Amino acid sequence: MFEKSGKILGTLLFILLVSGLFYLAFFHGKKTNNGDIRMIEVEGNHLLSAKDYLSFTKLNDNSDFVDLTLPEIKERFLKHPYIKRVELEYEGDHRVKVYITEKDIEATLLTNGEPMLISDDFQVIPTLQDMKILDLPVISNPDFNKKPPLLSYVKNDGVLQAFKIIEAAKLINKDIYKRLSEINLRNGGDIILTFSGVKPPVIYGKGEAAKKMVYLDVMWKSIISGDDIAENSDYIDLRFSGEIFVGTSDKIGLTE
Repeated sequence: MFEKSGKILGTLLFILLVSGLFYLAFFHGKKTNNGDIRMIEVEGNHLLSAKDYLSFTKLNDNSDFVDLTLPEIKERFLKHPYIKRVELEYEGDHRVKVYITEKDIEATLLTNGEPMLISDDFQVIPTLQDMKILDLPVISNPDFNKKPPLLSYVKNDGVLQAFKIIEAAKLINKDIYKRLSEINLRNGGDIILTFSGVKPPVIYGKGEAAKKMVYLDVMWKSIISGDDIAENSDYIDLRFSGEIFVGTSDKIGLTE
């Protein structure tokens, strides 16, 4: 009898505990401002200023904070195309702090002459006027049938190869990555790389991105030093397994 009563009491206490937690979570989140919030601060921003984010979310004027809830603030920030995650903290003294995590931008994607950004998970993101200048490689002439819609995902073969080239450069030689200015996908043809401060373009071809980056790394010091290899050649060709060819433009033999 006592054992049965104990089980019932335990069940009731569990229900009350869960109900209490639900009440706190729901009503604390839904609690209206009633003039309590007077300042919203943003941290974690790099692509845009805090002012730009507040302007986008229409939270730059505290006269509009009346009846504003914490979930509403979070929802407004999550609608921004540059933001991946948002965490909020009410710090007292009428102040809310917004911690944002921005999307990781891998490159600039140039299609039909229009620059867009592409994130590390292949999402196409708009370039905004007040965005801070990013020193990123440009992926040009992707093999798209039509311009991809903003916020869509474009993980086709060409873009995937471009990402492999970028990641290989990051891992093998930071200077190669920093100087990598363009990955020309040539609408599905042999890929050509252009580097800042380096005269000859590099014909990368397709596939074996990491292996080819190792070959490029072997002769990188000669290329950037301005010796005869770099100064007297029109291209560096990595399309042939285990070999590097240097020559003049009339011998490139690229397919259009």
